[in-house]
Formats: sequence, structure tokens, C-alpha cells
Amino acid sequence: MRGKLIVGNWKMNGGLATNSALLVALLAGWTAPAGRAMGLCVPFPYIGQARDALQGSAIVWGAQDVSAHAAGAYTGEVSAGMLAEFGCGLVLVGHSERRQLHGETDVMVAAKAAAALDGGLTPVVCLGETLAERDAGQTLDVVGRQFDAAAAKLGARLALVALAYEPVWAIGTGRTATPAEAQAVHGFLRQKLSAAGAEGVKVLYGGSVKAANAAELFAMPDIDGGLVGGASLDANEFLAIAAA
Repeated sequence: MRGKLIVGNWKMNGGLATNSALLVALLAGWTAPAGRAMGLCVPFPYIGQARDALQGSAIVWGAQDVSAHAAGAYTGEVSAGMLAEFGCGLVLVGHSERRQLHGETDVMVAAKAAAALDGGLTPVVCLGETLAERDAGQTLDVVGRQFDAAAAKLGARLALVALAYEPVWAIGTGRTATPAEAQAVHGFLRQKLSAAGAEGVKVLYGGSVKAANAAELFAMPDIDGGLVGGASLDANEFLAIAAA
């Protein structure tokens, strides 16, 4: 059994007071059922706050990005070792906003995943196509290319990551891939994972996941949970998604 994983991505949102209220509510509401895990990827300045609130609980905390370098003259970068010192267990790499807005290439994303593993973190490697690529029938080509770059870099360590399929056209737009559309891509990724000897890797779905659609999405055989953006800022909504 791969189990289920729900990861909240706060993006560039939050504040000390609002974070505190959210963390308290999540701790009070999360019962950590067997076979289910929860993680939160928070902005860099709030990782210490997340650690202080969550240490000793069943909720894992992490970051939204990591440098491909271990140390050096890389102003503004944050290394995996630094994140590990704050108890991070997870880190997102290759989120579509990093790829689209910051020009991160497949090679860069793969290097970040390797650096995360080197630092003892579990990278959640994000994959997904734009609306233009989907309309052109290129979804599997794009997602396959992104996957192959990570697999080539990581080798046997591919088995240590999580994947998140997040169609760019469904992120923050209110549009969501239908369960069948999402399952088709997840099934494709599962085949590639199996061929690489990494059958146990969790594959999450991300893209306007909310309580209203979570159960139907998570019922698909190859969807192992969700990478949740805006809805993770609302404790009741996020807990309802996790319960699904």
C-alpha cells in the first residue's frame, strides 16, 4: 500500500498571527488516520514557526523551493542542509509557478530534487502541462519529458521522491481536471515509475483541489492524494480535503 498524502502549499501567503491560528486549527482537527499523512510547505520565513508548532505532531512541515547547491555564493538561495536544520521533511521542486515565472528547466528541477535528497529531504517533484500544450495533444509528451529528466538524474533514488501532477491550466483558476483526465496522466506516470523500479512512489494531484471534488479525485486508483494551494489556507476546507 502506497498510502495517501495531502500536502498544503501556502505559496506567498501568511503572517505570524494568521499562521498561528491555522496551525492550531489543523493540529486540533487532524487525527492522522492509518495510511494517511499530512504535510505543509510554507514560505521560508515561517519554517521556524511551523517547526515550533508542529514538532512532535503527525504533521510534517517543509519548504516551497530549494537550491540545487549545497553552499556558496548564491545570494537569496536556501540549501537543503539549511532546511534540514529546521526539521523540514518535504520540499517542493519544479512547481509550475517556478517553471513558468522563474524559468526553471527540467534539468534545474532534477538538480534540485537531487540536492533535496542529498540533504535528507523528500522532494515533491511537480509535473504538468500548460493549456496550450494540452490543447495540442502534448500532455503525455510534456509530463513524460519532465519525468525523464528527474529519473535520469536520480537513478535508483527516484524511489525516494513523491510526484505531483499539476496541470498548469488548473492551478488557481477554479478549473480542475476531471477525475478521468487526472487518472489518465497518473496512470501514465505509474507505468513509468514501475518501469523504473519505483512502484512505491506516491503521485499526488494538484490543481484547484477542494473539498467538493477531493473524494472523486482521490478515488481514482493511481491518485495518492493532493498538492493543495489556496484551499490549504482554510483549516476547515483543508481538513475536509484530507478526510476525503
